[in-house]
Amino acid sequence: MITRDQIPQVLDHPVHDAEGHKVGNAKHVFVDDATGQPDWVSVQTGLFGTRESFVPIREATMVEDHLEVPYPKSKIKEAPDVDVDARGHLSRQEEERLYRHYSIG
Repeated sequence: MITRDQIPQVLDHPVHDAEGHKVGNAKHVFVDDATGQPDWVSVQTGLFGTRESFVPIREATMVEDHLEVPYPKSKIKEAPDVDVDARGHLSRQEEERLYRHYSIG
């Protein structure tokens, strides 16, 4: 689990999937409004980092110089595109889409 104190270590560092493959680089960390704990990380993916995929960060861990998430690269790259509001928040509907994609109850 990533804590609020670890957010600076996560940002702009590589993100690896459950098998050790690099997925991209962590761009933003989104915290839960109710708990204040990190909930999602956006990962720049694609050939030139032109796409951002959202990945749950609750079960992620920092390993040496990168973030390791328990999802395969293909699942991350297939994550639905979501809109972030002007305050940097995900709407409840967008979160629900992501939860469904990652099979989180």
